[in-house]
Amino acid sequence: MAGEPAPAGSTAGAVAGASSTSTVEGALAVLPGPRAEAPGFELVWQQVVAEIGRARSIDLICHICPDGDALGSALAAALALRGLGHEVRVSFGDDPQIVPESLAFLPGQELIVPASEVPGTPELVLCFDVAAESRLGLLHEKAFAAPVLVVIDHHASNPGFGTHQLIDPSAPATAVLVDELLRRLGVELDQDLATCLYTGVATDTGSFRYRATTPATHELAGRLLATGIRHDLISRQLWDTSSFGYLKVLAAALDRAVYEPDAAGGLGLVWTWVPYQDLALFSVTVEEIEGLIDVLRRPAEAEVALVLKQDPDGTLRGSSRSKGAVDVAAACTELGGGGHTFAAGFSTREPVADVVERFRGALRPVS
Repeated sequence: MAGEPAPAGSTAGAVAGASSTSTVEGALAVLPGPRAEAPGFELVWQQVVAEIGRARSIDLICHICPDGDALGSALAAALALRGLGHEVRVSFGDDPQIVPESLAFLPGQELIVPASEVPGTPELVLCFDVAAESRLGLLHEKAFAAPVLVVIDHHASNPGFGTHQLIDPSAPATAVLVDELLRRLGVELDQDLATCLYTGVATDTGSFRYRATTPATHELAGRLLATGIRHDLISRQLWDTSSFGYLKVLAAALDRAVYEPDAAGGLGLVWTWVPYQDLALFSVTVEEIEGLIDVLRRPAEAEVALVLKQDPDGTLRGSSRSKGAVDVAAACTELGGGGHTFAAGFSTREPVADVVERFRGALRPVS
């Protein structure tokens, strides 16, 4: 999921030494999940590289309703592993399985298979950008049936499931960890790999605007651009292209927006929701309106923004953002989701009013 992890001094090639003295990193320290600076992180890297070397068949999965970091990371790793001679499949646990139109340009999509085509007991599973088991969707049982389940992620709320965890909340995107994996496997960057990785990094840094962006992030972007990719075309596809129907849904959602100045301890909350009927009326997918949260978070009066998007079966997908004073990951975790301190999400079948009330009550300032 796109987000803003805490600022830190991570680098694409030295994740084992990341650290930070910021107050936000202090808040992250109390959350579950392994840390890049934890003893043994380098050993995990070595074990994962060894497991990959032994495997003939590798299944690479990302979270349901994949964004650019999730799918870009999985496809980059899959292309690299195919080049090394492995049999690879990429999948995610949705049915129907829909790649967002904004990501249709990503190379390697011929490697994507439906969740039903992933073996019941995979030899090796690499899991990308999945902050919680629930985000595996239809692939949950199959992923946990694998004797080796490697979790590659950067969400601070990740509890550390699987047999091997490569989780670095200081990394601005999971794609940064994939870049490190490719380096350790001896894979040189080409334009296809760079396109996937750049998409992941650009997505989860908000086009390099979020506070997790460091000099190392720009150094990685420079290496990716040096392959000759058209970053301008990638950015246009990610952020500056939509259907006309999206504009109609956006207009309705903004007209429905509610501002609550007393919420979040007086810091303010702005929220809205998008009923499935709006999407059906204008032939817009839930994935197409992922960027709505970035519009709703703009008002200076509100510290926190929340968007609820309704699926055809009534499920509400919540996306939340904080400007830095409120921990929305903790709030989303209480609702069964998770994410970053300042960018998190969840899914629920509760009524809209009940969801907003629970979310509002769970908002806490960053300590």
